[in-house]
Amino acid sequence: MKEFQVNGVTLQCYPLTAAQRIHNYSTMHCPYHQLLNIGTGFYIQMETDFSLLKEAIYESYQRFESMRLRFLKDTDDTVYQYLVPFEERDIEYYDFSHWKEEDAHDEMRRWTAVPFKRFHSPMSRIVMISLPDGYNGIYMKVDHMTMDSSSIITFIRDILEIYCAKKYDMAYPKPMQSYIKALEKDLAYEAGSPAQKKDAAFWKAEIEKSEPMYTDFNGMGRLIRQRIENHNPEQRSAKVTSVSPEASISVFQLEKEPSERLMKFCEEKRVPMASLLLMGLRTVLSKFNGNEKDVSIKSCVARRGTLLEKKSGGTRIHFFPLRTIMEPEMTFMDGLRMMQEEQNKIFRHANYDSIAHTFQRNRYWKLTPGASYESISLTYQPMTLKQDADNIPDIPYKTMWYTNGVAAQPLYLTVMHRVEDGGLNFNFEYRKDAVTDYEMEYLYYYLCRVLFRGIENSDRTIGEILDII
Repeated sequence: MKEFQVNGVTLQCYPLTAAQRIHNYSTMHCPYHQLLNIGTGFYIQMETDFSLLKEAIYESYQRFESMRLRFLKDTDDTVYQYLVPFEERDIEYYDFSHWKEEDAHDEMRRWTAVPFKRFHSPMSRIVMISLPDGYNGIYMKVDHMTMDSSSIITFIRDILEIYCAKKYDMAYPKPMQSYIKALEKDLAYEAGSPAQKKDAAFWKAEIEKSEPMYTDFNGMGRLIRQRIENHNPEQRSAKVTSVSPEASISVFQLEKEPSERLMKFCEEKRVPMASLLLMGLRTVLSKFNGNEKDVSIKSCVARRGTLLEKKSGGTRIHFFPLRTIMEPEMTFMDGLRMMQEEQNKIFRHANYDSIAHTFQRNRYWKLTPGASYESISLTYQPMTLKQDADNIPDIPYKTMWYTNGVAAQPLYLTVMHRVEDGGLNFNFEYRKDAVTDYEMEYLYYYLCRVLFRGIENSDRTIGEILDII
């Protein structure tokens, strides 16, 4: 921690956490400064008192410290963070009720592509919105160094609960937790703690086990081509960087009934939904790459196990490779158990700096710049605004995730529950020069085939599933 003079005031400023350094590293290597923008929309089909909604937003700003984060750069280019005591910015209002709805969403996509000023500047923008058909709510843009998807949902829910408490005399939401306390806990871990040393030893051993195999979401073409170019028929990694970071989002909605079948299977077999999704995805990658046994996926770990972590906001996601080697004779159920076991290993050591782990692995296996063993990242986000809510009215909601137009990874899949009916949405953010809309739909189609062939008979072997899909 260091003290800096900011506008004539001495402030306590903190280093970035490992989760923030992931994003800061991305900005250093991408000329498109909107890379870290996250755009979301939350709309309720009800008449809205916008003056009261504005009060709720300001109050939630005060309760949610990470929404008041600012960044500064020291003379040696080190980035620090600090809090401002309150927010005075006006909350804008846009009436899109007479627009075509898709035109309104396109306008908000344009807003999402506008970068923030990085230093001594607000890292969020909130706009109150009216859409057609009586939907009203808010559009929000935040910088990923201040918030992640869990934080965003918690913040939006806080606004809605405060609004409902003021408007309908419903239960007032419980206090948020301190972002600074969570930050100090993370920084203490990073300062050579015994837990950090234990995690470092675990990841070192994982790296040195054996070299993984790259499996591409578009098949073996990329790896084969690079093997030929590099005159190395044994090459196991592949360069995954793109010519252009221009990106888009495709959303596939799995209907309520089949979504419930997946959830029921997980409940009966006591398997986390994230494990089922990972098992489905790794089986598809195996199928697309000559029934490869050795498959790695970049798994996103939310790191929100405690009340402090759940309610303190900020960005806490770490990325680690989840590698499984499965023989074709193994049953789907046994594969799920292996997947869950590997996930649990990652969870136990997930506080380790995932950028440091990536660099360590690259050095050990002498990877060329831009090379990787993973072609796709997966996040499962179980939270919804209605989850266990007794202080939000049971009324129709809409949610939107708006692309900022660029992406740091070739393909990033986020699976979330819809607030409307609890069904699953598969949100694919992808680089346009890495995959086409058709290839995206093809991947989603095979993912669903694997999932439902697996749960209808979990004693089927992986080899049988690969044959029938």
